[in-house]
Order: sequence, then C-alpha cells, then structure tokens
Amino acid sequence: MAAGPAVREGLQRPARIGLSLLGLVLFFGGWEVAVRLGALPAGMVPAPSDLGPAWLAEIRGGFWQQAILDSLHHYCLGLLIGSVLGAAIGILCGMGAVLDNLLEGVVRLLRPVPGLAWVPFAILWFGLNTAGATFVIAISVFWINFYAAHSAVRGVDPELFELSAAFGHGSFGGRLFKVVLPASAPGLMAGLRTGLGQGWMSVVAAELFGVPGIGARMMQASSLLATDVVVVYMLTMALLYAITDFLFGLIRNRVLRWQP
Repeated sequence: MAAGPAVREGLQRPARIGLSLLGLVLFFGGWEVAVRLGALPAGMVPAPSDLGPAWLAEIRGGFWQQAILDSLHHYCLGLLIGSVLGAAIGILCGMGAVLDNLLEGVVRLLRPVPGLAWVPFAILWFGLNTAGATFVIAISVFWINFYAAHSAVRGVDPELFELSAAFGHGSFGGRLFKVVLPASAPGLMAGLRTGLGQGWMSVVAAELFGVPGIGARMMQASSLLATDVVVVYMLTMALLYAITDFLFGLIRNRVLRWQP
C-alpha cells in the first residue's frame, strides 16, 4: 500500500497523459456499448457516436457559437466582479480584527445560501438580461474567493509583520503590499482557480430564467428531449473550463515563479 503514492509520483508526464486518454477511451467506449446493448435507454441517453452529428448541426445553425459568446460574456463579468470583491473583502477581514468580527454574523448568515436561491432576486432586480446572470455567477464565485483570501491572510506568519515594521513598512499599505499580498499569493491563486470552475457550474443556474447562453440552450434542448444536444453543451462547458483552467495555470506559474 505504501508504494502507491511513490508509483504515482514516479510516472512521467507522457505516461500520465496516456493513462488519462486511455481512461477517456474506456469511458466513452463503455458508454457506447451500454447504449447499443440496451443497458441504457437510447431514447434518454445518447450514444457518443450520435454527438458528432448533433454538434455539427448546432455549429451549422450558428447556435453553438452564439451560445458560447453569450455565456462567456456574463461568465467573465461575473467571475471578475465576484473574484475581485471576494478577494478584496477577504483580505481586509483577514487583516483587520474589527472588520472581521463586524462581518462575521453576516457571513455566517449569507454563506449557506446557494447561488440558485438568488435567481428570483436576480429576475426582480435586474430582469431577464446579462446583468441578472452576472449577479448569480458573481455571488457563487464571491464566497470561494472570500474564504480563500481570508484563510491565506490569516495564515501569514506574524513575525513577517514585525519585520516589515522594523524596515519602515508598518502602515496598512506597507503591510498589504510588502507582506500580505506576497505571502498569501498562493492561497489567493488557489481561490481564483477554484472560482473558475464554480463560475462555469453557475452558468446553467444563471441562465435558467431565459438569459441566452449555454445553459439556456441546454434547457431548450431538454424540453424537446434532444438529449444529444444537451450532452454536446455539457461537454462544451467541460471544454471551456479546461481551456480557462489551462490558461490560468500559465498565469499562476508566471505570477508565482519566485516560489521554489
């Protein structure tokens, strides 16, 4: 049993990629076989071989491209607003005990409320438009970044603050830019990366009430029992997340290149 982690760590990158691709082949192959043999109802679960024609039909009709553009619009806006506000307030609460205690009750009250519960208010406050979808996504992303930033700041070594003050950086700005941001950068980046995935998971909820995008297109297809189209957009969201996660990984590596 002890050799398991060592074996995994010893695998070279090509081997890991090969095993990952093999897993995908086995997954889709087993899925195809299960549908063809009747183990899964063909009318409710599309076979992987049926997804290609459905995808091409969506592309030729322009629906796929437009849905991606629409979702990217409020995804990016919601991600930006939720990440910036969540990280900023988390940092401030982590640095100031008074503000942290002042907001503790509010945080405990609002944190358990899921993003989907805010949809009725999004409709009332903003209407059936991009602003409403952006609001739902921002709320979902906010808490992840808030807690990541708060925990990262709380985890900073107190001796660093004393050292910073000794070198003339004892002010709030000095502590923020000379100690807090550099020391908490890994935790902040982890929160931002988690928020990327949470944002995509919130897209469907944000578009449930009719805002154009991937989620709305999935709901339209499901109402027509076009399960192949639904799966096409599910895989599209997975692909978009993989792309955004990869790009963020490059940014993260560059920002944290000073780390050993």
